Amino acid sequence: MATTQNLEVLNVTIIEPRFKHPTIFERFDKLKGGEAFIIHNDHDPKPLYYQLMGERGNIFKWEYLLQGPEIWEVKISKLTPVEGETVGELVAKDYRKAQVFKKFGIDFCCGGKKSVAQVCEEKGISQDAVEQELRATDEKETKRQAEYENWTPSFLADYIVNMHHTYVRETIPALYEYTTKIARVHGERHPELIEIVKHFTNVANELESHMPKEERVLFPYIKQLDEAKQKGVKIAPAGFGSIQNPINMMEMEHENAGGELEKIRELSNNFTLPADACATYTVAFKALQEFEDDLFRHIHLENNVLFPKALELEKEVVE
Repeated sequence: MATTQNLEVLNVTIIEPRFKHPTIFERFDKLKGGEAFIIHNDHDPKPLYYQLMGERGNIFKWEYLLQGPEIWEVKISKLTPVEGETVGELVAKDYRKAQVFKKFGIDFCCGGKKSVAQVCEEKGISQDAVEQELRATDEKETKRQAEYENWTPSFLADYIVNMHHTYVRETIPALYEYTTKIARVHGERHPELIEIVKHFTNVANELESHMPKEERVLFPYIKQLDEAKQKGVKIAPAGFGSIQNPINMMEMEHENAGGELEKIRELSNNFTLPADACATYTVAFKALQEFEDDLFRHIHLENNVLFPKALELEKEVVE
């Protein structure tokens, strides 16, 4: 390794292919919070990003320094835990805090493992202003969120499937019809609509692949853990190892879906209707916003409520 700008540079082009990712992971694991290193490559190492997210979770920052065509360099930083509750933990205790974070453009589901101080610093917004509005929500009734916290993991998993998965499956066909129609009719004057269709299609494909994995593998295993706890028995580890493995994969896919929706919001200027919007245009944007709201609540219940419960169950009942 050489040193550039006080950071170590790992030249992966000289490493045997089968050792490249293991070497990078070994280097990352040795980092302390706040430390970073640079990887030097001859192509875009984006697959590494997804593997790192899947196997280590949202504990790093990925920053391109050079983006080809011949040389690619990426700065990989390990995030520093900051004192205080994370965004996800705050929303888990009182879901209405999500509205505060949405107002300030703070991601509470996919980026929910960061503290308020971290996200405010990253976005350049006033931490005092955010915390003032968060305190205001503490004065309101929090009965609904308390119910989520008190539900068993099995009941919560069934609720997610019956409420949110069903909503997604029922809504995707109509939203695809609305978005493609307005792109066809208004796309010449509003080319961003064509891009919105592409991003919505990506979201739909991601979720239609993602939800069956939860329903057929992850959620049944969570129910198995829950049942074992109720019976006071121990069970053998799953074939996939720790439940953290599928959870990491689900959270990575949540992040992918959240990123596509963020692009839709940007392209639509926060779902702002133009002066020439027709009835279908209006319905499409309203439906897209409702879809985003539901998906954020859906992901929040999994990332910040169900998955932590499942990890605790695993500790208690797996041999």
